[in-house]
Amino acid sequence: MFRYSLRRLLLVLPTLFLVSLFVFAIVRAIPGDVVDMMLEQFQYGKSADELRARLGLDRPLAAQYVTWVGQVLRGDLGTSLWTNRPAALDIAARFPVTMTLSLLSIAVSLMIALPVGILAAVRQDSRADYAARSFAVGALAVPNFWLATLIVVLPSYYFHWAPSIGSFTPFAEGSYAYLGQFLLPALCLGVAQAGIIMRMARGMMLEVLRQDYVRTALAKGLGGAAVVLGHALRNAAIPIVTVIGGQLPFYFGGSIIMEHIFGLPGMGSFVLEAISRRDYPVIQAVNLFVAALVVLSNLLVDVSYGALDPRVRQD
Repeated sequence: MFRYSLRRLLLVLPTLFLVSLFVFAIVRAIPGDVVDMMLEQFQYGKSADELRARLGLDRPLAAQYVTWVGQVLRGDLGTSLWTNRPAALDIAARFPVTMTLSLLSIAVSLMIALPVGILAAVRQDSRADYAARSFAVGALAVPNFWLATLIVVLPSYYFHWAPSIGSFTPFAEGSYAYLGQFLLPALCLGVAQAGIIMRMARGMMLEVLRQDYVRTALAKGLGGAAVVLGHALRNAAIPIVTVIGGQLPFYFGGSIIMEHIFGLPGMGSFVLEAISRRDYPVIQAVNLFVAALVVLSNLLVDVSYGALDPRVRQD
């Protein structure tokens, strides 16, 4: 298990290097020049060349990249060009909101997808199966931002009620109030992703339930629930875990949209403001942080394969 995990960990290093290179390049490709935008506000300087030199943007891109990577390796994610605040401080303040929304969305997806997928597989071609498959297709077809917009607009129009947008309750002021303001955005994001997990759970459970060892367990008198949950589900879990790991970028990306719609002070508004102001260090810091989080999450998914199936970790 240790050697298996070590090999997966070593693969993370070149991945993070390529991610950092891509993030640095794509940020510089954003149309517009931050120097021109800052010169419109005279407190930032009057000479373009002087301001560019002060910000370190007059050097070759390769030199800027090497300097930035060196800072990241020392734990410095950069400083905002506009506020001179370290990007790490703003990320630390806003990331718990985004992480809470993402985790609750994953929980909603699993709470919907796994029971429905298992039920559809156990009762194949029944009304429950057809209803589950119809739900999966509908969840895949409905964009999460459209569903969130309906939840905000329709109740206010027909019932004169709308979710509280713009007023945020920190966790320190009450855990129930804090979690309650995430329920609607987590539901919108979780339902949209549940369709994919449900289809995979149903397909893999159908395949496993046809195996000889499942028939043998049933023939020996084991209960149906024990066979389904204790034998079939564990053997069907690896593809399901793979799908969940592959959806992590969609959860983080969807969280940014949900934060903007529901007015949550997470990383969504932070990165959108940075993009509009061409704040290169902040954009690079946020994208590198999220990309590293996704890479590490997928590393945990790979390591979990060895825990779920001992054959995976064999040398």
